[in-house]
Amino acid sequence: MIAKIKSCGLFGIDGYIVDVEADVSKGLPAFDVVGLPDTAVKESRERVRAAIKNSYLDFPLRRITVNLAPAHIKKEGPFYDLPICMGILMCTEQLKNKEVFDYMFLGELSLTGELRPVCGALPMIISAVENGITKIILPDENKHEAAAIKGADIYPAKTLGEIIAHFSGEKPLEKYEEDVDLLFNNYSKYNVDFSDVKGQENAKRALTVAAAGGHNALLIGSPGSGKTMLAQRLPSILPPLSFEEALEVTKIHSIAGVLPEKTPLLSARPFRSPHHTISAAGVAGGGRVPRPGEISLAHNGVLFLDELPEFSKDTLEVMRQPLEDGIVTIARVSATLTYPANTMLVAAMNPCKCGYYGDSAKKCTCSEAQVKQYLSKISGPLLDRIDIHVEVPSVKYSDLESKAPQETSESIRAKVISARQIQLERFKGISGIYSNSQMTPALVEEYCSLGETETMLLKAAFERLGLSARAHNRILKVARTIADLKESKNIRTEHLAEAIQYRSLDRR
Repeated sequence: MIAKIKSCGLFGIDGYIVDVEADVSKGLPAFDVVGLPDTAVKESRERVRAAIKNSYLDFPLRRITVNLAPAHIKKEGPFYDLPICMGILMCTEQLKNKEVFDYMFLGELSLTGELRPVCGALPMIISAVENGITKIILPDENKHEAAAIKGADIYPAKTLGEIIAHFSGEKPLEKYEEDVDLLFNNYSKYNVDFSDVKGQENAKRALTVAAAGGHNALLIGSPGSGKTMLAQRLPSILPPLSFEEALEVTKIHSIAGVLPEKTPLLSARPFRSPHHTISAAGVAGGGRVPRPGEISLAHNGVLFLDELPEFSKDTLEVMRQPLEDGIVTIARVSATLTYPANTMLVAAMNPCKCGYYGDSAKKCTCSEAQVKQYLSKISGPLLDRIDIHVEVPSVKYSDLESKAPQETSESIRAKVISARQIQLERFKGISGIYSNSQMTPALVEEYCSLGETETMLLKAAFERLGLSARAHNRILKVARTIADLKESKNIRTEHLAEAIQYRSLDRR
């Protein structure tokens, strides 16, 4: 007898339907799995065998062949254990309920028959619903993320015995539901707020501009000036995630296996802060079985790189293409996968190796040559993708002791949302452009035109401050965002002057 059980696989951040075909026939005892299985899938034979026996069922001493179709795509991961097991039980008629064929099964089996959670359940559920499969049985620990998809009937189980009891009619599994709309509307509050930051008004303003236009930013300052503290609070002033954005972020975290427990949907923008010892593959993604890297895990959020010059050259250079295109492509012999990487890069660095170049409170011990060498660790092409360079001076004692109320993240966020709405209206109908930072040279020319006075100011800045040619479009984009924050139709002198001062490294 042949049984065909529905399951699912992963390709990048998307799922695809896999038909698990099981055949039990006469012959010498054997158990073969075909259809390009990897090692984890091949090892499922022993897990399935033990799980069936330890669930007080009979494992057939016959020839068992399992085919995973489509056979031309490599199958990876342990989530085929449960569908393989169900196929064998149907073939041996230990299960006779043909409703089994209407369900999709996902789950790793332990030797005792317990179901263990799998990575990537969310994109697989989405794929099932898109293909008309609405009934899904999966491990109990995956029920929260699976319930985020409307139209799917989720039946979580803890053991193989519970699934057998469900189809035999002894004790049906309870359908699990979660009020995702309520969860999403009450999006996660942040534990940090811009009101915590004393002083640093110039840096706060720069990050407000960065958030309003989706610009990448670089914070330059001596140790203890508050660069990390400022960066950690940036997500709290970004616009709330839309449902579609939240779903995409959750899919990436689900595939990577870093989705928090009992979390149906990530409703707050991600903030990722990898250590400077991270490898290029850790940032961009990769591995034998390619997985999303930090730049993809920060999709629709913030990627913060502290001590930027301490990152290896390969790690920094691998980010150039993803920052430009908003996607990262990982090529392997078996497949080429693409992960989204639309993230805001915020980096922090000291102005020199000792950290006190230009500091008013402590003298720098570095020579001019050492300062130049330290700054040269950041390549020109990478700096070209950072719109805002802002200096963060040491905090004065009077600022720390000040009792004056500081502007809250909620107040700043309202300004950011207002500016983003102007940009969405401006770029309506233009595919892939949602903020000023994404403008092409043609759009810069169209929407960032300058008057005679503003043109003279920009020319004078280039000549007197020694600005680089690459700063031209960056200054215009940032000036356009500053004008949007002021709800100004045209870029005025004060907007342009503020944008010019956000090019600290060009001035150096």
